[in-house]
Amino acid sequence: MKAQATCFGAGTIVNAIATGRGAAFGLALRATAIAEVRPKEEGILIRVPPGVDPALAEGCARRVLRRSRRKAGLAVTVDSEIPISRGLKSSSAVANAIVLASARALGLELEPLQIINMGVDAALEAKVTITGAFDDACASFFGGIVVTDNGARRLVKVDRFPPGLMAVVQIPKREITKPSLSGKDFSVIRAKVDEAYRLALQGDYFHALEVNSAAYGPVLDIDETPARRARAAGAVAAGISGAGPAILALVKPAHVEAVVRSLTDGESEVRVASLNTVESREVTV
Repeated sequence: MKAQATCFGAGTIVNAIATGRGAAFGLALRATAIAEVRPKEEGILIRVPPGVDPALAEGCARRVLRRSRRKAGLAVTVDSEIPISRGLKSSSAVANAIVLASARALGLELEPLQIINMGVDAALEAKVTITGAFDDACASFFGGIVVTDNGARRLVKVDRFPPGLMAVVQIPKREITKPSLSGKDFSVIRAKVDEAYRLALQGDYFHALEVNSAAYGPVLDIDETPARRARAAGAVAAGISGAGPAILALVKPAHVEAVVRSLTDGESEVRVASLNTVESREVTV
């Protein structure tokens, strides 16, 4: 049996690193996993793009295979258009896609939060997340806006942005890995991030995104100037996504071209993407 699943990345409203509570939204940049059962083999065979650490993929597939109690092997192939270590939730999208495809290939029925939690566990084990990224994983899987308590792995609120918004993303060449954040003191911005979280709970997502970005920028050593340029060009909100260094702007269609120009610096890649509001679905091959 073989199955394919596609899940999407996400953007940050509130980064959970400082407080353990976060908010995120679905972004239509995709990651796809194909899982195939190997009846006469044992163990996990992983194929990932060059330069990508297979530890996360292996951990996801291993958890599903163990849960299925099947005496078989599992081969998993991953393809993703989401840049890694830029704050666009590539790990969450890949983990969700692998767990979903593996479960379907093995004939294992899992509820959405079971799928998400398996991926979160594997991400923690692989050290590609600090908080478990439950907020990012939920936004990746469910689409729309999610507000979460990552420590309790609790989905606090689900919502959507007003219709018609697009995302314009500036993707610098610089990568920010999770291990590189280990020496940073995020406690100094806890009050500001709490404020951003309160705004998100109240539904003031645009303001929350910008308060969060202003708090994290100095700690992460990320210049918010591109975000300010995007706002001046007509973005309804703009700021750092995740631990960066990507800058993400939410834009009405009439302002997309102007915001793209404002984020074009001759070095970074700039992408325009739709927002994802659809729950992940698998396609059986």
